[in-house]
Order: sequence, then C-alpha cells, then structure tokens
Amino acid sequence: MPCRPTHTEPGATRLSRRAFCAALGAAGCCGAVHAEAATTGVPVLVYHRFARTAEDGMTVRLATFERHLQVLQDARCQVVPLADVVAWRRGESKALPPRAVALSADDAHRSQAEHMGPMLRGTGWPVTLFVYPSAVSNADYAMRWEQLAEMQATGLYRIESHTYWHPHLPRERRHLSPEAFEAFATDQLVRSRQRLQERLGAHPTLLAWPFGMTDEGLMALAGRVGYAASFSLGNRPVRRQDPLQALPRHLVTDAMDGPRLARLLDDAFAS
Repeated sequence: MPCRPTHTEPGATRLSRRAFCAALGAAGCCGAVHAEAATTGVPVLVYHRFARTAEDGMTVRLATFERHLQVLQDARCQVVPLADVVAWRRGESKALPPRAVALSADDAHRSQAEHMGPMLRGTGWPVTLFVYPSAVSNADYAMRWEQLAEMQATGLYRIESHTYWHPHLPRERRHLSPEAFEAFATDQLVRSRQRLQERLGAHPTLLAWPFGMTDEGLMALAGRVGYAASFSLGNRPVRRQDPLQALPRHLVTDAMDGPRLARLLDDAFAS
C-alpha cells in the first residue's frame, strides 16, 4: 500500500492515528530471533476499539482482527516490544529481528481487555497500551484500573502515556498565551506519567500524541520532561531518520482488511 501524505495543520506535524502489529518467527517462536538483519523500517500498528460490529470509524470488528492476526503469522512477522523499536531508532540497539512489527493500542478502551486481550492470548506478542488516566475507572467506555493492572501483570502489556485527558494540543496552543500553554501542556505530559506510576507502578518513557498531532515546540517539551520518544501517525514505518518525538504509526481501522494489511507489510519490508 503506497504511503499517502496526510493533512497537516499550520505549525503542526501530523503523522497518522493508531495502529497494530504482531508477528511470529519462521520457526514458530514469538519474536525470539534477533538476527543481524539490515532493518530499514518497522511498521507500528495502532488500534483503538474492538467489537462484533463496527459502529464507528475507530472500531475494528473481531472478525477483521482475527484476519489481521492470521496475516501477521502468514507474513512471518516477528512482533517486538515498542521499546525495542525506540532503542533501535535511538541507536542503542544495532539490530531488530527480520520482518519486525510492533503493536499498540490507544485510549484504554475496555474492549482492549474484553476482546483484544483474549484474542492475543497464547501468542506471546507484546503490546504497548497508551493510556490517558482521566478516563480510567471514570468514563463508561474505558477500562478500570484493575483491568489495566491485570494486563500489565501478564508481562506482555506495557503501559505508556497518552497525556492526562487527551487534548488536541496544537489547537489548545492557539487559544492560550505562550506561558499558559506551556504550563497546560507540561501538566498534561507530567501528570499522566505521575498518575500511571501511582496507580500501576508503571514508569512511562513513551508518549502518544492525542489525535496524532504535535508541533516542534511540543516535541521539544516531551524531551525536556523526560520522554525517550513520542508517537504520532503517518501510515508509514518507523525509520532511523524519523524525529524521536514524532515517530509514525499506522492507524488501523476496520477498512484495513486482510489483503490490505498484507500489502502494507510487504511494502514496509521491501523498502
């Protein structure tokens, strides 16, 4: 699938919204082989919600997700932790497995615990969950803290930051003075991490920008407050030349059927 440019608001960097990636080694082991392959790009998939029927644009039907899992196996992908992709991008790791893919899910929607988790059970595939804490145990669509703790306890789910309450940060910048916006954005990035530490004992080092939107000032702020890397959208693989605080992910919706995902992976691994 060819990469298409996405609309960018003035002064903002948009790289695409949420994704998914999973994989299995040719020998049948889940991400255990770390050959010295010349990795040039890593697809990072981002999902949001799961249900039997797709009633909105961000929901992936269970039948579609099941086909995605089969495509990842058939394509001999190896699902790796997103933190490994970041280490590779930062030059802290020289190699990733051949056909490496990373999986992520945003917003802590309860369907991630009720549907995604059970469907991934037994694969051993790691998933990064980007969470905005204000919704947890509060919004009716979101997981409870106990569910997040159970997922984290499996060792397969890593909890990372999605800001505190998911604001459209570049838009907020337009409505606030520079000083007020700096304080607001800093609070969103710092308070999220603090809350996740308090409730889950997590130590977030990664950030996903709400709506996939960021700008140069926000990227600099993320680095200053201690995030090792941040993710946006973009519908293309992560490459070593990508900015650390705006790494791209593929937004996965129900429109991405099995053949389309297979083409996406083939294009990523061929480039």
